[in-house]
Amino acid sequence: MRIDFSLYQGRRVLVTGHTGFKGSWLCEILLGAGAEVIGYSSGVPTAPSLYQIMELDKKHVSVIGDVRDGEALRRVFAQYRPEIVFHLAAQPIVREGYRDPVTTYSTNVMGTVNLMECARCTDSVRSVLNVTTDKVYKNREWEWGYRENEELNGYDPYSNSKSCSELVTDSYKNSFFADRDIAVSTARAGNVIGGGDFAKDRIIPDCVRAALDRRDIIVRNPYSVRPYQHVLEPLCAYLLIAGEQFKNPEVAGVYNVGPDESDCVSTGEIVDMFIAHWGENLKWIDCYDGGPHEASCLKLDCARLKKTFGWKPTWNIDMAVAKTVEWSKCWREHGEIEKCMDAQIRQFTER
Repeated sequence: MRIDFSLYQGRRVLVTGHTGFKGSWLCEILLGAGAEVIGYSSGVPTAPSLYQIMELDKKHVSVIGDVRDGEALRRVFAQYRPEIVFHLAAQPIVREGYRDPVTTYSTNVMGTVNLMECARCTDSVRSVLNVTTDKVYKNREWEWGYRENEELNGYDPYSNSKSCSELVTDSYKNSFFADRDIAVSTARAGNVIGGGDFAKDRIIPDCVRAALDRRDIIVRNPYSVRPYQHVLEPLCAYLLIAGEQFKNPEVAGVYNVGPDESDCVSTGEIVDMFIAHWGENLKWIDCYDGGPHEASCLKLDCARLKKTFGWKPTWNIDMAVAKTVEWSKCWREHGEIEKCMDAQIRQFTER
């Protein structure tokens, strides 16, 4: 199914976490579709930052605020009266969750409570999508993909806080939204890659930094298998879900968003792909550090998303890596980043 981008034209769309990696790409897509974008975020999370590189703050309303501040968030809902809401604001890093569990829980759990409460009290809201993660499931190290009806019980503070966020969303749906003209879904996406991700403790940003510094790539867990996908894959799925449930609330639900099983690869394999596309005699070294627990195998079953919306992945993992390298080299060479991003968005959506 193709996304009905015309539905977003002129719509008031609130994006929490809009200054992050995924949020920046999402804002660029929405602005291209003609949406009135309102962003709410605690600030720019990295330096450098895709949001600042793109100067997105000049293109839409950007409000600096913490999702843990329910009153500040309520004022934004009251002033801008959004029709569609994408909730991306989060503490998104597993290792940071170990370092600071209290902030991780308060942001990811109470942030969701505040978001849902604001949606409940704002009659303009028609469609809400809470973006969580593939790590919400109780990980049993299975070789097959987890389905949406599997047990929620993430192991580490980050993963567990996102499991809690799912439960908060479900409680609000049952308690307050069942008899309202408002559709609420959650989307559990696999690991994303793409140009402009400057986060710590993520493998592709680590690869880019090493390549730019002309040093070996350090790989902590080369045999861990993850459902890697280009950032445009889940973002376009989010736009599809939010748009379709805006028109028909019956399709609201819980959806996995990930690649086909053939594109679930190990960390070592994706680094090999990166090196092949980057060139310049890069190499990587295995530096397993015995760090905090992380799942060694994680895959998603996306049959529900495919059946409900006729969705399917667009770019395989090799293409995803190639497009990430393309963006990164454009940035290194001080090229036209906006033109590069818009070309990738157009190439992706036209397929």
